[in-house]
Amino acid sequence: MNDERLKYGGKIIYMEGVIVAVDDCSISIDLKGRLGFFKAPKRMFICDTEPKVGQEVGFNMSFPEQLGPEINEKYVSNIEKERRKQDEMRKRLDNKEV
Repeated sequence: MNDERLKYGGKIIYMEGVIVAVDDCSISIDLKGRLGFFKAPKRMFICDTEPKVGQEVGFNMSFPEQLGPEINEKYVSNIEKERRKQDEMRKRLDNKEV
């Protein structure tokens, strides 16, 4: 792990939530205590039975910490490409409906 990059690392917090959606690839969880929403790949989910909407989950987590002021241009570029692709697909669909 790269714990040496974290200034405040090491504070592990137990959290709970409720499954709100399950699809082929991911599980979506609403965190208790109005802490937000969490979506994780299904392959990362530990379970004995098939996960279902409404089931409660628990996990250990820490607070996300910004590693520095630098922007990862590769990620920004990929996000912009995906956004343009989605816009183009939307325009094509809109033109077909007319």
